[in-house]
Amino acid sequence: MTEAFDRELSDLPPDLRWRHWMQRIEAVLFASARPVARADLARIVGQGASLDLLLADLAADLTDRPYELVRHGTAWALRTRPAFGPVIRAAADVGDQALNLGERDLTVLVAIALHQPVTRDDLRELLGREVSRDAIGRLSERGLIAPGPRAPRRGAPHSFITTDAFLDAFNLGSLADLTELDMAQDAGFLPVSEPQG
Repeated sequence: MTEAFDRELSDLPPDLRWRHWMQRIEAVLFASARPVARADLARIVGQGASLDLLLADLAADLTDRPYELVRHGTAWALRTRPAFGPVIRAAADVGDQALNLGERDLTVLVAIALHQPVTRDDLRELLGREVSRDAIGRLSERGLIAPGPRAPRRGAPHSFITTDAFLDAFNLGSLADLTELDMAQDAGFLPVSEPQG
């Protein structure tokens, strides 16, 4: 059973009420390992409060902090700023190793992200090689991909799509942040290829 709390905070002056609502949002995002849905955040502030303005004010408050407010589809999260990534990996030996994906798996993941929903046959055509069930399994085990709609062709093969965990793992707000190969390379999905000469 959830503990009751005063959602409206009507006994506080407007400026303190606003500040307290911002702190509630920050506390919920800080405590959550996954992005928090907009609807869930709306339940912790007053009915008359503009969630968009609260989020904008919170983002502005965090400008000098080592973490920032990021949007993941219709959800929000606090994430360490990219500039601190090398420091965190050096201190805690975390980061790229957490996904433990090889270059081939990352290539498959990028192809799924850029062309979803996509079948294994589609991936074979895109990548010029067969994509094993094991590769799909490894990406699925890590929660980076999920089954998509069945393809509208003979046999109705399964397709694959990326998940919110994919967006979260690569600090993307939405798939629109990954729209071309250069962006995929910048995000660390693919190695930067040397120019052919």
